[in-house]
Amino acid sequence: MNFLARIGLAVRCQLVNMGISARLLWRLLSLMGPALRRPRLIGDQIHFLGNYSLAIIGVSGLFVGFVLGLQGYYILQRYGSAEALGMMVALSLLRELGPVVTALLFAGRAGTALTAEIGLMKAGEQLSAMEMMAVDPVKRILAPRFWAGLITMPLLAAVFSAVGVLGGWLVGVVMIGVDSGAFWGQMQQGVDWWSDLGNGVLKSFVFGLAVTFVALLEGYAAKPTPEGVSRATTRTVVVASLAVLGLDFLLTATMFSI
Repeated sequence: MNFLARIGLAVRCQLVNMGISARLLWRLLSLMGPALRRPRLIGDQIHFLGNYSLAIIGVSGLFVGFVLGLQGYYILQRYGSAEALGMMVALSLLRELGPVVTALLFAGRAGTALTAEIGLMKAGEQLSAMEMMAVDPVKRILAPRFWAGLITMPLLAAVFSAVGVLGGWLVGVVMIGVDSGAFWGQMQQGVDWWSDLGNGVLKSFVFGLAVTFVALLEGYAAKPTPEGVSRATTRTVVVASLAVLGLDFLLTATMFSI
């Protein structure tokens, strides 16, 4: 009976957590209007999340493009299709690697910063002080960060993909010697605006929503202790990364089955 009671308690706690998460997500989505009416707050958070993540996104995209250029050339050369290197690099980045890798890096860099910031504000009783002054912390603190993350993620994914294509061009055309006209021509013919570029943008929006929400939720629900904040930061990376990979599978299966 004790074993069954523990199972029931665990299931009940998970259901309660799911309910709290769903209510917070609905609250953040419903605060889009008030948040957008204060663009300065969102602009500051976009600078905090995007500008400080730009270096790691750019460098990672460049090296991913290098690897795609090398691996793609050696694979396509076997079938006499080395001219299709540009199309392969662009499709790989726009469809999968751009949104997914950017989201994972965003979770490790910006997501942990958001969780630590909110957790420290809770530990320092700043959120409680706002409530005492009749200031809603969800509306004043969480909502601008949520919408800033939702805006920043697609921009970072676009930067990652663009730099990755440039890296593939440097390796394939400059270093190996693939024809430059064939590289760009095959890319333009093989990449579709909606099925490739549009799906990548949609993925980046969904990943940005998931990562930012997980980061804010973990920080808002963290225990107000140094150990609690550190554990919440670790959970942000783990949960956000798993959410990105799971959503990537669901979105890919949905997009290519339609």
